Amino acid sequence: MAVAVVVAGGRGERLGHQRPKALVPVAGRPLVAWALGTLIGASALRRIVVVLPAGERLPDDPVAWGLPPTAWDAGPSAPASPARVVAVAGGRERSHSVRAGLDAAGDGPADEPVLVHDGARPLLTPDLVDDCLRAVLEGADAAIAAAPITDTVKVADPARDGTAPRVVRTLDRSRLWAVQTPQAFRRAALRTALDRPDAEIAAATDDASLVEADGGDVRVVVAPRSNLKVTVPEDLHLAELLLGARATATGAARQSGSC
Repeated sequence: MAVAVVVAGGRGERLGHQRPKALVPVAGRPLVAWALGTLIGASALRRIVVVLPAGERLPDDPVAWGLPPTAWDAGPSAPASPARVVAVAGGRERSHSVRAGLDAAGDGPADEPVLVHDGARPLLTPDLVDDCLRAVLEGADAAIAAAPITDTVKVADPARDGTAPRVVRTLDRSRLWAVQTPQAFRRAALRTALDRPDAEIAAATDDASLVEADGGDVRVVVAPRSNLKVTVPEDLHLAELLLGARATATGAARQSGSC
């Protein structure tokens, strides 16, 4: 079994919305509810912790977020257990929020996979969840969803005195990956990575880089570019289009199967 931490504590200033980013409506649901729906459907996840901005909470009835009425429940296999989906307040920086989520997930075996996902990535798929978890179960300390870089990438000096930046070199894009989430970790590796001073983990751009710094074995799981992160208003519009297309395709598949 595994646990998941959904990082959804950002304020989302760049999105230009009055609500926290995770709660901005997208295609009829709060943004975070889309990824949460996928994770709830993953039978390997025994607990899911949603890290929300301070003062925010999960609705008492998950139907309010477009999710099944039993979405928060422990499930028929363990009806007396605590709720499967819980919320906790986030920290100042992303890695602080991950640490709070891991704490709220409770104890577990050192080799238990911990899945960390950005609540602002609504197009998460079950296959991507399974692939990341599988890589950790096969022995990696961490497995990160990432898409191959297709653009030419150049390194340039900072602009000075209003002049255009000067190109220093062109990178070999065959070895470059655009990192996404989910990222799965062996619990002990993630705990060690997060047990650092607050200032040190605050500087990390993603949790896998902390595991890398400890010499951990980090693997790449190939992910689609459509697994986008909503950051600016244009991302929100694109996510709505992609979610709408997915819903149409799912409906068509169901109709075809019922014929």
